[in-house]
Amino acid sequence: MTQATATADGYDQFAAVADEYGIEPRRVPPDEVADTIDELVSQPAIGTALPWDGVALPESVTADPTAGDLQAAETGVTAASFAIASYGSLVLEPDHAGSEPVSLFNDLHITVVREADILHDMAAAFDRLGDDLRAERGSAIIATGPSATADMGALVQGAHGPKRVEVLVVT
Repeated sequence: MTQATATADGYDQFAAVADEYGIEPRRVPPDEVADTIDELVSQPAIGTALPWDGVALPESVTADPTAGDLQAAETGVTAASFAIASYGSLVLEPDHAGSEPVSLFNDLHITVVREADILHDMAAAFDRLGDDLRAERGSAIIATGPSATADMGALVQGAHGPKRVEVLVVT
């Protein structure tokens, strides 16, 4: 992985590194997030509520999915707590809404992150999460691109998670 230059703004650096993993983040104004998600989903689609004012899931995405919805879904839509620009990574924290399984068990994961929540590097990520994770013995997923493994030889995408990832960056 090539780390983007430190002179790029957070979004530009994040987008440049994410591109190395086949992801082209899109900047989207809050009032266009639902329409953009609607254009990207493969049905059936499930999701968890997006936690920002003025940003919502479209009606085509089932919120509060059941276990059956989760099993049948082609697309999962979740919010990312933040992104790490120098790694092109997204940080997904488990929550009571079920964001973790919604982000992992589908062929397509659409994740939404605020541009203001793009951090420069891993040190900033640890600063943001460290105290909470230590105090609560919590966890977080740091996802970089589609799921991939070469455990058995050739590279296989989607073996342990989504085959495709779309990232919407709320401006």
